[in-house]
Amino acid sequence: MSELFDTGDATRRRTLGDAHVNRSRAGDPVLDAPFVELITEAAWGRVWSRDTIPPRERSMLTVALLAGLGNHEELRLHLRACANTGATKEDILEVMLHVAIYAGVPRANSAIRIAREVFAELEAGDG
Repeated sequence: MSELFDTGDATRRRTLGDAHVNRSRAGDPVLDAPFVELITEAAWGRVWSRDTIPPRERSMLTVALLAGLGNHEELRLHLRACANTGATKEDILEVMLHVAIYAGVPRANSAIRIAREVFAELEAGDG
């Protein structure tokens, strides 16, 4: 693997946790390995590893985009990652208010429901 992959892998593990990253690599090597390499180098190595935006703010941006686009599975994943990036429930509320105004109330309403579920799971130790 490349140096960019290694950098991205370290950032991805720090943000999403080892368990998630390990699960993502346990799939079909023909279908999954090229995709994992792509996102690890591009998303995590080239974008998330930049030091221009702190992880908390990068996490909030990501949550806003995922909520606004209705990507609920990835939204759940990145809401869980807030525990590792420092984005708080209060930060996520502010994000959802922006989502409501700029992407629509139905998108924000769904995302708030998901956030409520995810944070409850994390507080119960199920996350």
